[in-house]
Amino acid sequence: MNVPPDRLALAGIKVLDLSRILAGPSATQLLGDLGADVVKVERPGEGDDTRKWGPPYIEDAAGNPTQESAYYLSANRNKRSIAIDLASEAGRALIHDLLQHADVLVENYKVGGLARYGLSYEQLKAQYPRLIYCSITGFGQTGPYAQRPGYDFLIQGMGGIMSLTGEPDGQPMKVGVGIADVMTGMYAAVGILAALQYRAAHGRGQHIDVSLLDSQIAWLVNGATNYLADGVLPQRLGNGHPNIVPYQVFDTADAPMILAVGNDGQFERFCEVADLMHVAADARFRTNPARVANRKAVCELVAAALRQRGRSEWLAALEDAGVPCGPVNNLEDVFNDPHVKARGAEIRMPCEWAKDGQLRLLANPLKLSETPATYRKPPPRLDEHRDAILKDWLGNS
Repeated sequence: MNVPPDRLALAGIKVLDLSRILAGPSATQLLGDLGADVVKVERPGEGDDTRKWGPPYIEDAAGNPTQESAYYLSANRNKRSIAIDLASEAGRALIHDLLQHADVLVENYKVGGLARYGLSYEQLKAQYPRLIYCSITGFGQTGPYAQRPGYDFLIQGMGGIMSLTGEPDGQPMKVGVGIADVMTGMYAAVGILAALQYRAAHGRGQHIDVSLLDSQIAWLVNGATNYLADGVLPQRLGNGHPNIVPYQVFDTADAPMILAVGNDGQFERFCEVADLMHVAADARFRTNPARVANRKAVCELVAAALRQRGRSEWLAALEDAGVPCGPVNNLEDVFNDPHVKARGAEIRMPCEWAKDGQLRLLANPLKLSETPATYRKPPPRLDEHRDAILKDWLGNS
């Protein structure tokens, strides 16, 4: 995909990516989508751990499984790969050669892990004063847990989101994707962009310390703020909402649907469609605070009404009335949805080593009018771009 440099928001920014798994690669993929030149440094012979996190694995042109898992593909497009052994003197020397041209370094080693190679921020900042050095860890660079390894599942448990997720009488439940990793990657990318802007104004790089636990707590949003406001521990509500009622999944005559009533006017319109005007007039249910206080009673009445008709009939009638509602889609439904297709949520990237010569991937959701996200390079195979990287960054043939 040939895109003029003036259409790439981060054109000219060079990112040395020493991260692996999901949080760091998610951050650097986002930077790559926005035009940065991302060089993915991997361990010789092994590469990023997620290359082997399958099945499924992508098939090559002959239909045989490759060493690239679907998991790996999810966070590594718009990068070039080079294998470097940091334990060797030659490997460390090559890293320093690359750092002379790098704007950003991203790493997710354990706290102090890069110091044994002379590559910690404290060891590099004097030599590379303009370098933006982003460290992604489970628990941050300070605090009693700093030396612990961090994994998304553990963080979801320790950070509180599992205490809010799941049925009231069931086990605490994690989110179905590595959301703590992904959101940490988002925060890291935002921090890097802020640091680039600061450097443009003041000429100095800086260290960014971002952790999975800090990030996960930050996106507890109203769930945590409810607790901070009144000191009452929130309880799991399944698909219910702690502050709005009715706002959850309900069964219809044939399939589940979401009813997301956000205000009293919407509740009254719902009741009109559902022949429940007596419920709308009841003082126990007239306002949202009253409905929250009488959650069980109002939800039982709503549930009984919704079971009387099929989902398609409800969705059509409620949408006409301006009441927020929707289906519970599986992924086949999602990618066949006409609106999802119109918004381009799926992309197909040319890839010479993949079956049918292309990869199906998730699009970047940012819609920038002047500098759109671009898809220039498919996720790289291990060490695929060594020669090109050395030539482009160092001028070596």
